[in-house]
This record gives sequence, C-alpha cells and structure tokens, in this order.
Amino acid sequence: MKRDIKELVILGLLGPLLFVGDVGFEMLPNIHLVGALLVVIAAVYRAKALIPLYVYVFLNGLYGGFALWWVPYLYVWTILWGGVMLLPRRLSPRWYVGWLIALCAAHGFLFGVLYAPAQAWLFGLDWRGLLTWIAAGLPFDAIHGAANLALGLVLVPPLYKLLQKLKQAKEL
Repeated sequence: MKRDIKELVILGLLGPLLFVGDVGFEMLPNIHLVGALLVVIAAVYRAKALIPLYVYVFLNGLYGGFALWWVPYLYVWTILWGGVMLLPRRLSPRWYVGWLIALCAAHGFLFGVLYAPAQAWLFGLDWRGLLTWIAAGLPFDAIHGAANLALGLVLVPPLYKLLQKLKQAKEL
C-alpha cells in the first residue's frame, strides 16, 4: 500500500514536471525537455506513464486554451510513449538507453508529420494542403529533432538511472 501511494505521488509530480519542461523553454523554438523526460518515464513506469503524459496534455490545454492546436496533443505524445513500449526490454541497458535517445530524436524530427493529419482534418486540407503544411514545418522539425537528440544524449542516461532507483527505493 505504501509503495502504491509513493508511486502515485511520483507519477502525479511527473506530469507537472513535463509541463514545466515545456513551458520553461517557450522562448526557444521547438526546444523543450518533454521528449527526453517522457521516454524515461515511459521506460520506467510503462503503462502507468500515461498518467503523467495526460496530466501534461491537460495542463497544456489549461495553459494555452483547449483550441484546435491542442487536439493533436491527444495522440502525438502517445505515439512517443508507444514507441518506448515497443522496445524490447531484454536489450542491454546501454542499447536500451540508446534506443530511447533515438526515439526521442526521431519524434522531434517527425513531430510535424505526426501533427499534420489532425490539422488537415480540422482545417479541411486535401493531400496537397497536408504536404504543404508538413513542408512549411520542416525547419522547425529539424530544430526539434536536433534539440531532442542533444537533450536526450545529456538527460536520458542519468534520468533513466535516477527514476529506476526511485521506483525501486522502499522509502523516499
């Protein structure tokens, strides 16, 4: 019972941490901590990582308004979580963390492509409009992916170890 409460508290705090890791970097275009934090949270807490993920998505809606820009957030971040879920857990820790970093970077590079279908549907775009939307966002996706790679290389290895220890600790 005590362990369940500890885990719930940790998961409850990770959602706002994702949000702060996003809003704290708003002055920089498409650079934030969300990807790096989310892959680590998903790797350690697996399905339970959906709790902080959707707390983050909800907080984003509260902060920025539940407008059309927010709708893709309902699935875009879940795709990154799903990528982590598909990684084989039997990899060596070094390879596993390497794949977490690669997923983090790939999600940044592909963010606009993943985001675009909802925008096309919401704004009634045809295939040409969808491809134009994606092409217009490519410079931002390049920044996003490069930043996710850099932040992943720096943050994922130590945060993965830290969250694993925190999860296994009997007391805080």
